[in-house]
Amino acid sequence: MSYAESVRQISRGHYGFGTRILHENGVFALLGAVLFVYLLYPFLSFFVWGQGLGTGAFFDPKVVSAVKFSLLSAPVSTALATVFGVPLAYVLARTTFPGKVVVDALVVLPLVMPPVVGGVMLLSGFGSFTPIGAAAASLGLPLTDSYLGIVLAQTFVSSPFVVITARSGFASVDREIEQAARSLGKGPIETFRLVSLPLARGSILAGVVLTFARAMGEFGATMMTAYHPSTMPTQIWVTFISEGIAATTPLVIVLLTLGFLVVLALQLAGKRITLAG
Repeated sequence: MSYAESVRQISRGHYGFGTRILHENGVFALLGAVLFVYLLYPFLSFFVWGQGLGTGAFFDPKVVSAVKFSLLSAPVSTALATVFGVPLAYVLARTTFPGKVVVDALVVLPLVMPPVVGGVMLLSGFGSFTPIGAAAASLGLPLTDSYLGIVLAQTFVSSPFVVITARSGFASVDREIEQAARSLGKGPIETFRLVSLPLARGSILAGVVLTFARAMGEFGATMMTAYHPSTMPTQIWVTFISEGIAATTPLVIVLLTLGFLVVLALQLAGKRITLAG
């Protein structure tokens, strides 16, 4: 039997196996399809709604400004969350200390509470009426209604993603490998950089991408701390209130496109890391 024929037989076998599995799990597939169709329908209806949109709408000054501030703030927020969140994740994965359960809960808390509540908390800590906010404003660096206010809100709401996923990655790294590196004379920082970080890179990358996506889509806390200048989610809300749903189409399309690209990049990166491993 030729090599090509062998490949064809194996392919047919895999295809038949996949078909049999789908048939045997028909009930689960049907139930899952209901949710999938429900999730898909709003996307389809929205794009049908916006079919008559002209390209000039994307160059409206409000649209351009909102896109600009989102693209200038989300990467910074993601970088801050990563630089400080990955070390925190490593500590939580590798050490035990009094009050650790409280730290764990506080890290997750921004994910489960309404973003508007996060905005209120940020205003209570960094608003212009607070000592920190007043001191920053006196230096010409206001922490609210400013670019810095956007970054503060995005970082607060999105940083738990990178901490949680990176912690999971570090927890899956075999400690004996780290101990072997230490026995060869590597210090803790070198061990972290040469061993722990590369082995947990898949989880860290997933966390970084999710953090960026969450920062791009952050609305509640950002609206509270930095109504002006407006990011895309905030401007979508303002436009919807003043002009109706049709006027929000350009910004919604841009935000959906960026979100789709982020998710697609995450999926592709995950496959590459899996294959490399």
